[in-house]
Amino acid sequence: MGYFYLFLLVLFSWSCHGLQTYQTQLLLQIRKHLEYPSQLQILDNYNGDLCNLSAMSNLTISCQDNFVTEFKIRGDKVANVSDFNGYAIPSKTLSKTFSIDSLVTTLTRLTSLKVLSLVSLGIWGPLPDKIHRLYSLEFLDLSSNFMFGSIPPQISRMVKLQTLTLDGNYFNDTIPNTLDSLSNLSVLSFRGNRLKGQFPSSICRISSLTDVAMCHNKLSGKLPDLSSLTRLRVLDVRENRLDSELPVMPQGLVTALLAKNLFSGEIPAQFGVLSHLQHLDLSFNQLSGTPPSALFDLPSISYLNLASNVLSGSLPEHLTCGSKLGFVDISNNKFVGDLPSCLDNKSDKRVVKYGGNCLSTDGQQQHQGLYCKEANTRRSGRKTAVLVAIIVVSVLLLMLLAFGILILFQRCRPRRTFETHIRQKVVQDNLTTGVSSEVLANARFISEVAKLGTQGTPICRLFSMEELEEATDNFDSSMFMGEGFTGKLYKGRLENGTYVVIRSLTLQKKYSIQNLKVRLDFLSKLHHPHLVGLLGHCIAGGVQDDSGASKVFLVYDYVPNGNYRMHLSETCPEKVLKWSDRLAILIDVAKAVHFLHTGVIPGVYNNRLKTNNILLDEHRLAKLSDYGMFIIMEENEKLEAKGESLKSSRRKTLEDDVYNFGFILLESLVGPIVSGKGETFLLNEMVSFGSQDGRKRIVDPTVLTTCSQESLSIVVSITGKCICPEPSSRPSFEDVLWNLQYAAQVQAAADADQKSDSTS
Repeated sequence: MGYFYLFLLVLFSWSCHGLQTYQTQLLLQIRKHLEYPSQLQILDNYNGDLCNLSAMSNLTISCQDNFVTEFKIRGDKVANVSDFNGYAIPSKTLSKTFSIDSLVTTLTRLTSLKVLSLVSLGIWGPLPDKIHRLYSLEFLDLSSNFMFGSIPPQISRMVKLQTLTLDGNYFNDTIPNTLDSLSNLSVLSFRGNRLKGQFPSSICRISSLTDVAMCHNKLSGKLPDLSSLTRLRVLDVRENRLDSELPVMPQGLVTALLAKNLFSGEIPAQFGVLSHLQHLDLSFNQLSGTPPSALFDLPSISYLNLASNVLSGSLPEHLTCGSKLGFVDISNNKFVGDLPSCLDNKSDKRVVKYGGNCLSTDGQQQHQGLYCKEANTRRSGRKTAVLVAIIVVSVLLLMLLAFGILILFQRCRPRRTFETHIRQKVVQDNLTTGVSSEVLANARFISEVAKLGTQGTPICRLFSMEELEEATDNFDSSMFMGEGFTGKLYKGRLENGTYVVIRSLTLQKKYSIQNLKVRLDFLSKLHHPHLVGLLGHCIAGGVQDDSGASKVFLVYDYVPNGNYRMHLSETCPEKVLKWSDRLAILIDVAKAVHFLHTGVIPGVYNNRLKTNNILLDEHRLAKLSDYGMFIIMEENEKLEAKGESLKSSRRKTLEDDVYNFGFILLESLVGPIVSGKGETFLLNEMVSFGSQDGRKRIVDPTVLTTCSQESLSIVVSITGKCICPEPSSRPSFEDVLWNLQYAAQVQAAADADQKSDSTS
């Protein structure tokens, strides 16, 4: 019943504001994200219907039924910086505080958007995965900006896309090989980036493609057979590192630009039957042999560039040139013999370049005939040498293989014994730990760790017991900070003056000292702006083989401004946080937990999320403590006793983090009255959020007086989903983070409006 009232409230709020007002607010938020570009100044004093705004050369806004369907803006920040390193550049990019994630989040609220073009606006940062939430898009152009990193694989879920253009950015990863799900795509353009890896074979399965442009990148390897792309008209892969032979091309191809690669072998005879081909550029490759005569006589060919290869032989004396052929360049090859009459420069209809060969002609600079013959002789000699080398190497490999089989047979039995021992060790580790030491030792760190880098990050160090005793005055009671489920906490000061927090743990014997150190080293590598950093550890006296308890001390960064619960409490009224401040803290924590779940492999779950484990620094930035303790404390024995598998427990702990975060959201909404109350009380009070009177009764007065109703409703909704009794119905942390960021943007817009009203 409470959800029904909530639905009615949201519906009423939506109908009161009207569709047009809501869409206008979103455009104003986008303008703010883009830092008020001059192209959008018209929004300042425009009182009419934005849907009727006349299209301009640098701005287009179109609507249907009062919903924005087209938004195109062209700025003047051209991305032409050769040494861009992923950070803001004054006057070139948007400022350091710009967030591409927030921009995309706001854009996704324009749910009817079909055309989006944001060109030369100085947008910088990695393109967020959530770009796929623009599910209605048919045209996307983000050219000439400063986006870098990967092209999100999730972009392949935008199945309505017909044009995808990301030209002139700084993407520097491989191209996703899942683009074949874009079955409506006709134009695919990634010109002028730093993309690497192979040309994705999945592109050959997008039968609707008409234009493919990948020039000026770092693609390597093979260019696949493109003959299945029957609608392809333009192929541009110039200036890459493609090093295969030329593949079969589609019959309808009009423009093929393959210059400045490493293509080798002969030009296929199939090129001579491409009847629609008008422009062919194969210059600056390593193509050899004599080109097909039919190339020069294609019915539509007007531009043919074969310069700077190692093409050789003589062209037919009676070579025929097509009537539309206006430019031919065969210079800097190894051609010999006479220049065919159709390629002489006597005709004004055609420009021909043929210098740098060994042709028998007086026009243009030619080499001596010996130059081309020596080149051909060297190539022939190289082929013979390669053939002999292949034969010799093959014989040697066969001999080595036979010898290797003999040795392997002799050592087969002891090798099996060794492998059995290793398997037993891994199984033993897994019986006492959710993640084996081998997995932890080889853990991969991705996502935000990759973005932040590791330069300047302190390496986890081993502290001596003497250092810790000196830092805490021998663990004096004056340094004692409290005791929780995961041990006692002491404040300390290292010899260099750095303040730290030292956690004292008592561990039961479960694994070897080597295994324990692997786990501690894994935790020390978890670096994120909103995690309390683990600086090092001390294992008091080592871990013995016999059963018994061992002391372990963990040394963390000191975060000076107390915990989140204290700032929500009545006992500290001067530090009580208004709604926008609470949202900022919640977003910080959600980012940290999202990183723990998805930013490292293996993921870190069951992170004991509570308001008193969220610490605030001197700038009120939130940092999560107590994360990852299950890796050390171990609860798998309890799980095994219940008969739960590792896989199911992983899923359960992941959902538990979402569930526990839901109660952090509840405390943020309810505030001081939660003191002394339990989880059952909070669950029972959820129904109160469904009505206005109920909210007035249950929601913290500070929240009520500093929030907008729309922002509050968004957080109430996601809170209800997080604490849903059915685990499978709870959202992912990505969804939680997205909703919180949107709620913060809505609140920021409301605060700006209120400030504007008060000053007018």
